[in-house]
Order: sequence, then C-alpha cells, then structure tokens
Amino acid sequence: MTIKVGDHVPEGTLTEFIETETAGCTLGPNAFQVADLVKGKKILMFALPGAFTPTCSAKHVPGYVEHFDAIKAKGVDEVWCVAVNDAFVMGAWGRDQKVGGKVRMMGDGSALWTKALGLELDLTARGMGVRSQRYAAYIVDGVVKVLHVEGPGAFEVSDAASMIKAI
Repeated sequence: MTIKVGDHVPEGTLTEFIETETAGCTLGPNAFQVADLVKGKKILMFALPGAFTPTCSAKHVPGYVEHFDAIKAKGVDEVWCVAVNDAFVMGAWGRDQKVGGKVRMMGDGSALWTKALGLELDLTARGMGVRSQRYAAYIVDGVVKVLHVEGPGAFEVSDAASMIKAI
C-alpha cells in the first residue's frame, strides 16, 4: 500500500556518507533511523530511480540545490535526496552534484524503506533491479503533508519549484 498524505512515514534506516567526522557521526557511511531524523522537523524529501541517471543528474538534484534558499525560506529544516543506492554512491554523487551540505544524499541500498513507503519501481527488465519511483514529499514531524508522485517517465510535479509552491 502506498503512503498517502496524513500518514506517518514508516520506520526504517537510511544511510549517508559523512564527509567530515563530528560528534556522533564517523567519517564514511552512517546509518540513521528515519523516525529520529524526522522528529520535530520539516523535511522536503525527493526520491528518484538512481544516482548518476540522466534526468536525476541533469534536473532533479540541481533544481533542489538551485532553489535551496527559497526552500529554507518556507521553514524547511532539511532537504533529502533518497535513492536505492548505497551510501558510497550517494556520497560520490553528492560531490559530483556539488550539493555542498544543502541536500542530504540518503541511500536506501536494499530498497527496504522505499518498499515500506509503497513507492518502489521494478526496473529489473532494464537491468536496474528494484528502484524508487520519482516523487517528492513534504514531511512535518513524521507526517506526510504533501506527496507528489510522478507518472512513468515524467518529471513534472516532484521538482523543486513545484514543491515550493505546494508547501
């Protein structure tokens, strides 16, 4: 069953490659419980089929980096990019995309959280395995307030500009 507006996001684990060691976060991949990350925060999350893929790299991530100040002006605490990739790939992609701390590049390597959301996409026939649908969500204290899921092959409602208007 697909998550919908008004639902709490499911429990799960996402991984992030940490570039600089800090208290509580070691250099390299770190696992985070989604429930802990969303508690008391406003999160603008967008998800996509995979790192380094054409639309994702040319439009989706760059749009959120470009519109970061407008997103923050809406009161958003964090922006996340979630993909069914491991933390190493997401970290490398974040460096390539020059996210510079604006977008947290969160990996869902085995698609467990994506499946719990009901937003998986089976691209096995294209040699890519199970991935994420392209979507964006505005989450407040763990509750989905806005959810824009793209149709197959589309990039019309999950972009940064559309989400800024929606929140």
